[in-house]
This record gives sequence, C-alpha cells and structure tokens, in this order.
Amino acid sequence: MKEIQIKEIYDYHSEMVFNLCLNYLQNEHDAEEVTQDVFVKIFQQIDSFQQNSSLKTWIYKIAVNQCLDFIKAKKRQKRFGFLFSITDNTEHLNDQDFNHPGVLMENKEATEHIFKQINQLPHNQKTALILKTMDELSQKEIADIMNISVKAVESLLSRAKANLKEKLN
Repeated sequence: MKEIQIKEIYDYHSEMVFNLCLNYLQNEHDAEEVTQDVFVKIFQQIDSFQQNSSLKTWIYKIAVNQCLDFIKAKKRQKRFGFLFSITDNTEHLNDQDFNHPGVLMENKEATEHIFKQINQLPHNQKTALILKTMDELSQKEIADIMNISVKAVESLLSRAKANLKEKLN
C-alpha cells in the first residue's frame, strides 16, 4: 500500500521537485541526485505526514531542505578537498559547473551571472525568490513552506530584489 502511495506522489510531484532542485542548484546532475534524495526522504517519512499543511507544501519543505543540505555538503567537500590538496599537492575541487538545460547557449553566460548573484543571497532570501519567481508560488504558499508569516515573505522578497539589483548593477 505504501509503495503505491509513494509511486502516485512521485508521478504527480517529481517534475515540480526536479525543477525546484534545478533552480536551486543550477546543475542537472545535482538536481537529479537531490530529487532522488527528496523521494527517499518522503518514503521514509510519509507515515509522519500530519496534514497540517498540504502535501505539496510538505514536499516543497523537504525539497528546499535537501537542496540546502546538498549545498552545505558541497561546501564541506570543497573545504576538505582544498585542505587535502595542500597536503597532497593535488588540485582542489573546481567550482560547480553551471549546467541548466533550460538555458540557451547564447544566454548561458548572462543567466549564469544572474544565478551566481542569486546564490550569494542569504538562504532565506534565495528560497523566497526562487519559490516566487521560478516556481510561481503565492506568498501564502511560500510562508507555509518556510514556516514564516506572509509579511515576512514580503520582506524577504523585497530585500532579495533590492540585494539582487545592487549586485547586478
């Protein structure tokens, strides 16, 4: 029974999760990996879903948290790789390549620059901005996903846009 339920959830929400991960990580391979992690976590925690929010909101929360965890792990890996390279005289890990399949080649450089600036925003601003502009969620849905008020979402979006505008100028 649980397997059937997970398959239906996967079939209905996998594209949404992948797109969120892709927008967050800007790398197709990483987005696929994190999408798999999200559905493993859903499978493990489906019995604890209390329906205090919609299933979609619960899945978005898991996906955002998995993306943040993945980014933190990459940063730790880069730091470890750098320390290892100092002691071992090998090259340290390169920065992650920008690999977003939705971006045309001629727009890649400009889009990569914008995403680099978005990645420099504080995580809560980045999350609100991605959920609003790329996933086109309402401020209420974003508030539910982030466990904050709608006013706090408005503030985050306003600061994110101002910070992004400053970085891009």
